[in-house]
Amino acid sequence: MFKPLIYSMNSKTLEAFTTYEERDFDEGLGTVYERFMLNSFFDSLVYSYQLKKVLEVPFYGMTGLTGINSVHLVERGCKLTIVDSKKEKVNEAVELWKGLPYEGRCEVVYHEDLSRLPFEDKSFDLVWDFAALWHVKEAEKLLCEMARVSSRFVLVFVPNKRQIGYLLRKYVFDRNFFETVDEKWADIERISDILTSQGLDVKDRGVLDIPPWPDTCVPLRSILDKLNFVKMGNKKKEERRWKWDIVSYYLGKDRTVKERVERFSFIERSKLPLWLKALWAHHRYIIFSKN
Repeated sequence: MFKPLIYSMNSKTLEAFTTYEERDFDEGLGTVYERFMLNSFFDSLVYSYQLKKVLEVPFYGMTGLTGINSVHLVERGCKLTIVDSKKEKVNEAVELWKGLPYEGRCEVVYHEDLSRLPFEDKSFDLVWDFAALWHVKEAEKLLCEMARVSSRFVLVFVPNKRQIGYLLRKYVFDRNFFETVDEKWADIERISDILTSQGLDVKDRGVLDIPPWPDTCVPLRSILDKLNFVKMGNKKKEERRWKWDIVSYYLGKDRTVKERVERFSFIERSKLPLWLKALWAHHRYIIFSKN
């Protein structure tokens, strides 16, 4: 088996970025909320199964900053590898990880052919993906590879197609986006059929990311602008108000971000039945175990 190519940026790529201190890491409330709920999910997973080695592939799928979906796993002691086939996204991830205080604990890998991952069988305790499969050309082959290189678990998140925000995005706010993805890979049952055919067992399934707003993947201010609820003259005021920066949280510069986000988690933390939460959740997940 060939070795993974750990990608390093050249000087020309570095010139394209501002310094770390100058960058604006504001992702908006929706994305930062999503990240903290994912972090809570990982806390439970790492605690329950003592995970040590984790692979995220591909890592480009979530809105906002590229390549930091798995930062919390590193905070919890895991050795992390993240892989993507898009060189520009790998560049962004490398640059972002350089500024985080986890040197040597994450490998960012550029690998063009996701139908054949550059790792030995059973190399990772957990192999996972967050809502990125519909960007992958040969997603079925990738799923089979995820099963091959995992020794214990495979975890896949997909957008919740039943949620009203998904429908608003598809038919109102962001119709062009759906011409760039393959929607069949938002079908969790299709994913389940493929991975169970590889000898994996469904261990758990559920929903995640259930704030009190719909998931349009369009910034709130853009929606309000489109609906004429916010005047463009108030744009600067709105920008000052909506600052949600999880990088500052990871760097220890602003530990209040999590507390502010948690105020919106009352549906997520409630005892409502799963079927009811599933009507509003932004994402669904399914986790498989390997015999």
